[in-house]
Amino acid sequence: MSVEYLIPRFDNTLGALLVGFSVSATAFGMLTIQVFTYYKRFPQDKAAYKALAALIWSISFVDQAFIGHSVYFYTITNYLDPLPLETGKPQWTLILQMTLGAVVGAIVKACFTLRVWRFSYRNWWLTGFLFLMVLAQLGTAIVFTVKCFELPTFTSIIALKSLGSLSLGIGVVTDVSIAAALCFHLQKMRSSHPTADSMINTLTIYAVNTGLLTSTVSLSTLVLFDLMPTNFVFICLYFVVSKLYAISFLATLNTRKTIRGRGTDPEGGKAASFSMVTDSMQPSVGMPIQLAVQTIREEILAGCRESKSTATNSTPSYD
Repeated sequence: MSVEYLIPRFDNTLGALLVGFSVSATAFGMLTIQVFTYYKRFPQDKAAYKALAALIWSISFVDQAFIGHSVYFYTITNYLDPLPLETGKPQWTLILQMTLGAVVGAIVKACFTLRVWRFSYRNWWLTGFLFLMVLAQLGTAIVFTVKCFELPTFTSIIALKSLGSLSLGIGVVTDVSIAAALCFHLQKMRSSHPTADSMINTLTIYAVNTGLLTSTVSLSTLVLFDLMPTNFVFICLYFVVSKLYAISFLATLNTRKTIRGRGTDPEGGKAASFSMVTDSMQPSVGMPIQLAVQTIREEILAGCRESKSTATNSTPSYD
C-alpha cells in the first residue's frame, strides 16, 4: 500500500525562504558597511567596543551562511523534490540559525540595557529586570532549538507553538521596555536650555526608532508564527530581525559623533562613551539624583558656551 503525501505550496515555503534570504543578505550588506564605517571613523575607540562590533558581525556572518545553506538545501539539493518540506526533518542550519539570531539580539539588548543602567543612575531594580528578560528570551530560544532537533518533520513544529510564542513575546516586551526606560530617564534630564533639550530630543528619537523597528518586526514574526506555524513565512521575517538588532547597535556607535559632536577618533579630541554619559555625569555613592541631573545640565551648558566661544574666535575681523 503506497503512502500519498500532500505536496506543499511553494509560495509560502520555498518562496518565503528566498525572499527572507534576499532581504537578510541586503541587511547583512548594510551591517557590513556600518562595521567598516565604524572602524574607519573610530580607530582609537575602546578595545571592548571594537571586539563587540567584530563579534556581532562574525555571528551575523555565520548566521547568514546558515541561511544560505538551508535555502540551498531546499531549493538546489532537493530540486524537484518537495517531500523534505513535508516529511523530512528540519535542516540543521535552519534550526541553528534561530539560536544565532537570538544570541545577536541578546548581545544588543544587553548593551542597550547598560545604557538604561547609566541613564537611570545605576537603577539596579530596573536594569536587573531588563537583564532577566534578555536572559529569559535567550534561554527559551535555546530550549526551542533543542526541541526542534527532536522533531520528526518540520510540520511537527506546531507542537512547540507555545514555547516559540513565549520566546518571541518576551523579545517584544523587552524591546518595548528598554525603549520606554530610555525615553523616561532621558526626559528627566531636560533643562531650560534649548540646545540641551534638542540633544535629549535627538537621543529620545533614536531610542524610540530603535525599539519601534525591532519590536514591530518581532511582533510580526510572533503573529505569523501563531497563525501559520507550519510554513516558512514567519522564518522569512526571523531571518531579518537579528540583522536589524546588529544594525541598530552599529548605528548607535557610528552616530555618537553626530549626536554629541565628538568621538574617540583623531578628529574628536575627547573620548566618547557608547552610553553617551561620561563618568563625570554619573553620581557617586549617596549622591542625590537631582545633583547628578544638575551636573549633566552644567556639562551640556559648558559645552554650548565652549562651542560659541570657538565660533567667535574663528570669525574673521574686519577692523
